[in-house]
Amino acid sequence: MAITAICNMAEAKIAGRFKSKDHSIFISEITLAILRIFFYLREGKSESQTDNDFTNNFITTKMFTKILIANRGEIAIRVMRTCREMGIKTVAVYSEADALARHVRYADEAFCIGKAPSNESYLKMDTLIDLCIKTGAQAVHPGYGFLSENAIFARKLVENGIVLIGPSAEAMEVMGSKIASKQAVEKYGVPLVPGINEAIVDSNAALQVAISIGFPVLVKASAGGGGKGMRVVEKESEFLSALQMAQNEARNAFGDDSVFIEKYVGSPRHIELQIMADQHGNVCHLFERECSIQRRHQKLVEEAPSIALTEEIREKMGQAAVNVARACDYTGAGTVEFLFDGKDFYFLEMNTRLQVEHPVTELITGLDLVREQINVAAGLPLSFKQNELKINGHAIELRVCAEDPFQQFLPNIGKVIQYLVPNGPGIRVDDCMESNMEIPIYYDNMLAKLIAWGPTREEAISRLRRAIKEYVITGIETTLSFGEFVLTHPAFVSGNFDTHFIQNYFNPEELVAEKLSEEELSVLATAAVAFFAQSKSNQSANVVDYSSHSESEWYRARKNY
Repeated sequence: MAITAICNMAEAKIAGRFKSKDHSIFISEITLAILRIFFYLREGKSESQTDNDFTNNFITTKMFTKILIANRGEIAIRVMRTCREMGIKTVAVYSEADALARHVRYADEAFCIGKAPSNESYLKMDTLIDLCIKTGAQAVHPGYGFLSENAIFARKLVENGIVLIGPSAEAMEVMGSKIASKQAVEKYGVPLVPGINEAIVDSNAALQVAISIGFPVLVKASAGGGGKGMRVVEKESEFLSALQMAQNEARNAFGDDSVFIEKYVGSPRHIELQIMADQHGNVCHLFERECSIQRRHQKLVEEAPSIALTEEIREKMGQAAVNVARACDYTGAGTVEFLFDGKDFYFLEMNTRLQVEHPVTELITGLDLVREQINVAAGLPLSFKQNELKINGHAIELRVCAEDPFQQFLPNIGKVIQYLVPNGPGIRVDDCMESNMEIPIYYDNMLAKLIAWGPTREEAISRLRRAIKEYVITGIETTLSFGEFVLTHPAFVSGNFDTHFIQNYFNPEELVAEKLSEEELSVLATAAVAFFAQSKSNQSANVVDYSSHSESEWYRARKNY
């Protein structure tokens, strides 16, 4: 009681000096500092012991009792699982197309928020806020995609007294602009790709910049990502048309046609660092993820750690990632992305949310990143310090998408007839699917994430290959076959690959030919069995017709694999 009284007195006195709402964070920080000093004087313990007492006696009283998950599918279920473990109630939202989805059934409460299109459901900010007020949810976890990096939504939540489990709107705005983010991190000594870090609209000025940098150059939209508004220009004669296409695409996708120009790094690796920061000034990196296996600038296979980094580069890249977070006063989970040419690395961008591929980091660190997110949003300090983190083993993730790798990764939407997930040592599946489930055409086509952990990279590869063979999805085409291709390719196994892996090694036509050959052999084998059975039938009237026997459940599950 004495602790609470001192806290209230301190906050009241400071608040009397600073009445503006803009000083609320400053007030809280000073209050917490005063409280810590009180503990130091009273207990006479070490700083770490005092911080533990302080956390246990004061900060944890702020933990949420109910969280609304403003997302769908596997990430919604992923967040809800951690909430269950923490004893926090969850509120699910769903569109009419997702009425029978698993995340709806998994939550403690669920509410329909509109029709199937995202702008009529999952992107309706005011509806989500009204639901928080109606259900008593004190916080919102946005997952990834949808509103997860929307600064307007972040501000609206704060205005309504609701906590966003994520960074501030200001941090989103800085890192959401590739130009503003480069300008911010440059002040902290973070290495950048040679180029110009300001928006260019005038085409003639842009051409002169490109000439000064030297071709090839990369024209990139300032806003957005996912490869939209991006063009590689090999020579001067191609520049103006490429610039116009990039600007048009950026304008249509993001409502902003500003672009910037930088030197094109020819064959880089895409390396990203997971960071976590709390409200008490603690920022840590949780090592790197290798994300170079991509199609259309979107990741398909991720692993941690990267086979390409030395300990020296890992340490430098980790410190750079921490500096990026400090450059925008970041809190929560975020990802700092770099290009790595084998010698030097360059800042690419920061994603101000939890990443799809976060499970590989969880498996090599033993941490629950969603739990850390929730704790940080509630005002708790990080549960670890940088020097306590160690890399344990190796983890690889395959994004299982409803796409046909043999048709240029075209979406393959339809009904999943049979769905059986693999398991066993070191295997994790984050999913939202089940048998006889329709895949909505309105959302991202990722069905699941298949992750394998092993004490070594070789064992992680072996386990993931085994899991792919056990994974049964019928009715649609998926990227499982592509995953098998990657894991058996010498370039991947040796670690000698870059972001051009698909361009350099994946030839769908050849693989289709091999696939057809296997199917032809299967047809011939079936015909041979039928011929043999008919021959035996002619020899004996008492022959047993095995084809009429009932099949076991296991056989029926595997026959179409």
